[in-house]
Amino acid sequence: MRSAFDFSPFRRSTIGFDRLFDMLEESHVGNGDNYPPFDLVMVGDDEYRIDLAVAGFRRDDIDITAQQNQLIVRGKRSDEDGTDYVHRGIATREFERRFGLADHIHVTGADLHDGLLSISLVREIPEAMKPRTIEIGGATDAGQKKIDNKARETA
Repeated sequence: MRSAFDFSPFRRSTIGFDRLFDMLEESHVGNGDNYPPFDLVMVGDDEYRIDLAVAGFRRDDIDITAQQNQLIVRGKRSDEDGTDYVHRGIATREFERRFGLADHIHVTGADLHDGLLSISLVREIPEAMKPRTIEIGGATDAGQKKIDNKARETA
């Protein structure tokens, strides 16, 4: 399903932004399921955290996979635990949440505590991609003398 916007003019005139346009088009696609609810938290300048409310799920019920700039969190809990419920209001259905990760974002860890799954992320920009200051070189003394001598000869 395509979005309401046509990105084809931008695709024709830009190079290397295909993934961005794919993400924009996919953002309108979905089943509308917002389970489990989550928060995105900025912990520091280059540190983030995703908090998912996964009440009733154990560590063994949750699978976290990071691949190709995407984080996938899946949960599957068996319904049969031998308990005879009169009413079951705590959701135990399967879920899959996908998060698009920017370049150089890495998952550093995950923790499950009090029904809240916290996934830590950090942006690690390679040294070669960081801005650097370029020194401006000047003419050497010998080179400057040659320029000065030529200027005198023509005068």
